[in-house]
Amino acid sequence: MSDGKIYLAATPIGDAGDATPRLRNLLERADLIAAEDTRRLLNLASRLDIATSGKILAFHDHNESERITELLEAARAGMTVLVVSDAGMPTVSDPGYRLVREAHDHNVPITVIPGASAVLTALAISGLATDRFSFEGFAPRKDGDRSKLFNDLVDEERTMVFFDSPHRIGDTLASMALHFGADREAAVCRELTKTYEEVKRGPLAELAEWAADGLRGEITIVVSGASELEANADDYVAEVLTLANAGMRLKAAAAYISERTGVRKKELYEAALARREDD
Repeated sequence: MSDGKIYLAATPIGDAGDATPRLRNLLERADLIAAEDTRRLLNLASRLDIATSGKILAFHDHNESERITELLEAARAGMTVLVVSDAGMPTVSDPGYRLVREAHDHNVPITVIPGASAVLTALAISGLATDRFSFEGFAPRKDGDRSKLFNDLVDEERTMVFFDSPHRIGDTLASMALHFGADREAAVCRELTKTYEEVKRGPLAELAEWAADGLRGEITIVVSGASELEANADDYVAEVLTLANAGMRLKAAAAYISERTGVRKKELYEAALARREDD
């Protein structure tokens, strides 16, 4: 290849069928593949019935700094360099951030092959407001660090997305209930896109009790923002009725506003119905 470039490519978070055609193509033709775990990369290639032809290097948190120069020089030499993590997008709670900075600083061409994302998948299926959100990464391991983070996020108005360990999930949810409030709505998303995918929604206190003994699999937690607790149906009735007056069915209007704001659809519908009858 005459023009070298670095490609950051998203890999499936569970179902191998989510691999994009561009990922498949690059796995086959890349001159150099930097993988967070080389065994998982080869396993993915096998599941996709793909044979890699390029050199494969381990690229993880413990060797990222020393690998960067090698990857940049490979791209400068005209090689196609593919960077993948175990699942999802590189640099998102995975190695790659420093590589991207160095590539930009040294004018080495770099681009992204989009694809599966645990963050966006969990957010979409959570049933919580999606118009504004923040990704907070893995919840801290230690109680003190976890409490400090959640205390700092008490007034966060956006929907929040966290990763967590199956062994710590009960403690994490209990700490969230303590700091955010027992009634704060949340969703625990487990094994997304896999055979035993499960999404459990409810107040944090109930979720903490449900997960007290731990869970299995890879876990993403979605927590409603502070503003949603304060919001109530009366604040959005006018918007529901405006849509209904424009021709949308009242239930459909309530569902639309519910999805945007996080207020329960049933509450919006009943409040709008009562307002319409009063008028």
